[in-house]
Amino acid sequence: MTKTILITGATGFLGSHITRELHRNGYKVIILKRSFSDIWHIRDIYSEIKSYDIDKIDLELPFKENKIDCVIHTATSYGRKGERVSEIEETNVTFPLKLLEIATFFNTDTFSNTDTFSNTDTIPYRYLNHYSLSKRQFIEWLSAFQDRIKIFNLKLEHMYGEADAFSKFIPFVIKELLLKAKEIKLTKGEQKRDFIYVEDVVNVYKSILCQVDKFPKGFHEYEIGTGIATPIKDVALLLKTLTLNNETYLNFGALPYRENEIMESKANLGKIKKDIGWEPKIFLEEGLKRTVTWYINNIGAINVQ
Repeated sequence: MTKTILITGATGFLGSHITRELHRNGYKVIILKRSFSDIWHIRDIYSEIKSYDIDKIDLELPFKENKIDCVIHTATSYGRKGERVSEIEETNVTFPLKLLEIATFFNTDTFSNTDTFSNTDTIPYRYLNHYSLSKRQFIEWLSAFQDRIKIFNLKLEHMYGEADAFSKFIPFVIKELLLKAKEIKLTKGEQKRDFIYVEDVVNVYKSILCQVDKFPKGFHEYEIGTGIATPIKDVALLLKTLTLNNETYLNFGALPYRENEIMESKANLGKIKKDIGWEPKIFLEEGLKRTVTWYINNIGAINVQ
């Protein structure tokens, strides 16, 4: 029987990639969005999927009209566009909590949450930014529901790929390099990150859907990355090579590190390999080649902010 998957954040980066792949694989995909959301990421398949505008309906309506097997929650607010703290809290805590509560009431089997792996578990609350604080709070709510529904909390490392927003590190550097900027101001670039290609992340969600029946109700958490930490500086230099840019000056050290900067982060893949059998297939240079090629072909037409 075809499973029905409800996706939040389907008009964004990760959500659109998941929506496309599940639709292509024959799942019945339903998306939640705002009436004013820009659907350019999924415009070509939009007429083939069912959607609800959450600012115009009761959130229970999708569950009343459809038997939802799984909720995949990818919508998030990073607070990078001047959002108020209350708006960040609404998107990252209140909205998904309502969704989780409704899903539980309607006997939805699975709730998959998209989390960020940022080593915040050991940082006191007072040092967390609003985004990290809200994400941690929602995890506590997820844990409170673990006796009623299967919960998968996926802690993603530094994800990248085609059609991401220019506010993110890799797309920003690619854009500046393709536009032949005179200079790109960067930190020293000594901080190491685990860069995971979006196609590999999508395959995590697919793998869970294919194997979900073997899992009991409860809180199942996995770190998602490559398990390899690469210095930011090395990534910027590789992007300069891949874009064939010999002009732009990468000014390492022009910017200070952020307060409480995490200098190294990488995923431990032992648990997900054991439980689900997943491991990444696209490593950094190949993933960056694909990403750069996409931006070369689309930089004049895309509408990412």
